[in-house]
Amino acid sequence: MSAPAFAARPASSRQLAGTGTLLRFALRRDRVMIPVWVGVNALMVLSMPNTLEGLYGTPAERADLAGRMAANSSLRAMVGPVLGDSLGALTAWRVGVYAGALAAVVGLLVVVRHTRDEEESGRQELVASGMVGRRASLTAALLAAAVANGVLALLVTAGLAGQGAAGALAFGLGIAGVGMVFATTAAIVAQLTESARLARGLTAAALGSAFVLRAAGDSATDDGSSPLTWASPLGWLTNLRAFAGERWWVLGLFAGAVLVQGAVAYALAGRRDLGMSFLPSRPGPAAGRLGSAGALAWRLQRGGVLGWSTGFLLAGLVYGAMAEGAADLVGDNEGTREIFRRMGGQSGLTDAFLAAMAGVLGLVAALYVVASVLRLHGEETSGRAEPVLAGAVGRLRWAAGHLAVAFGGTVLLMLLAGAGLALGHGEQVGPLLAACLVQVPAVWVIGGVAVLLYGLAPGAATGAWGVAGAVLLIGWVGPALDVPRAVLDLSPFGHLPKLPGGDMEWSPVLVLTALAAALVAAGLAGLRRRDMTT
Repeated sequence: MSAPAFAARPASSRQLAGTGTLLRFALRRDRVMIPVWVGVNALMVLSMPNTLEGLYGTPAERADLAGRMAANSSLRAMVGPVLGDSLGALTAWRVGVYAGALAAVVGLLVVVRHTRDEEESGRQELVASGMVGRRASLTAALLAAAVANGVLALLVTAGLAGQGAAGALAFGLGIAGVGMVFATTAAIVAQLTESARLARGLTAAALGSAFVLRAAGDSATDDGSSPLTWASPLGWLTNLRAFAGERWWVLGLFAGAVLVQGAVAYALAGRRDLGMSFLPSRPGPAAGRLGSAGALAWRLQRGGVLGWSTGFLLAGLVYGAMAEGAADLVGDNEGTREIFRRMGGQSGLTDAFLAAMAGVLGLVAALYVVASVLRLHGEETSGRAEPVLAGAVGRLRWAAGHLAVAFGGTVLLMLLAGAGLALGHGEQVGPLLAACLVQVPAVWVIGGVAVLLYGLAPGAATGAWGVAGAVLLIGWVGPALDVPRAVLDLSPFGHLPKLPGGDMEWSPVLVLTALAAALVAAGLAGLRRRDMTT
């Protein structure tokens, strides 16, 4: 298109010029991340009806479960209230909150990546020098998030249609609605901050606050009627009442929030200069205080470590407090007991529950280590690594600083998780710390895979998210589906001893630690030999 033709366009059209091209580019860049996370989320939801049918096959058993959950405030805080006893209603109860949260995470990651990340790296300035509208990048980012959430809604609706078409449609739209609410929240935050890292952190904090509000409201009432529940988009998903007398008007809350937040983001985007923000970063001290590459890595990642640490401590406290209530969840159902045994070992029910929760926290820690390792990739592609490496800092020394934060941070997270479990449970301090720390070698293996991909094939480094997602899916859904042992063994977590309650086995721990060390060494060898930014 010629410049005169571009200038002759109406102002509203010029603002969005190039949106289609940027959208295709965004979807191409996210061709791994979006399918993996949408697939993991959809499989988690769609696997649940068959699992629940195997555990609670009769209406009487399902009604008994609903009655027990109505009387257990701690479990309601974690997964929400049970609003019906059909398989569809129990599916919405069991995975609705977490499916909505995962959709929100994908939405915020996609939007921040294609807005603030692009501006921070300088690529957006290059794009904007062409015939690209002022709001085209923001529109393309929101459309990419809408595509991801739309595909997820279609998969959930189609997969659960057998449980009731109306409920499946409501549930799918509700999950997508949560994802888009936080995508537009991220769009606003991206206008306010100069740092993509801070934008992700603030939006994640908003998601965490929404979870806490819903948890507080659901622990107080057994029908989702608390004002605190209504104050959270995750609570809206509960009050949509999929498969339990749908409240279609609740979808209007999602639509209204998306439209209002989207309008605010568009207004802010039109009132600032490219690369600037409404909350500028504070200038650093006049005299530098960073004396090493490791100190710089810690300075860059300390906010993330603090956020993850707080989350793990709180999660440990909540799971520890739930341990005694595990009997209410299980009741006399032998199938549920067997799932906990597969996840947490053959010990007593309480120990098996605690071991299963330690394993879940280990799976989540794998996401932290991937994000922390891939900070190396972000520093390289943004050009910030080049000035550091131009001085008296070698590649291995530079990488070692970030890897120390990634792998050492994993130990810190699991220590805090173990402390939280012990404080919440009120006993077993040593065994629970051991149960969490034994997860570390498996987490390190996932981190080692990320280092290997970054060192040998930086273009495929984001594939580490796919590995982490696959491991999360195996560990989370595999035991419930009773998948073959050979599939569970594909995950490094499948080889760990089940603590507390089980016997400590050092062989798999040492083997996994050695494997992680070998992967890191191979990745660093590749980094040392290859050209940077290639």
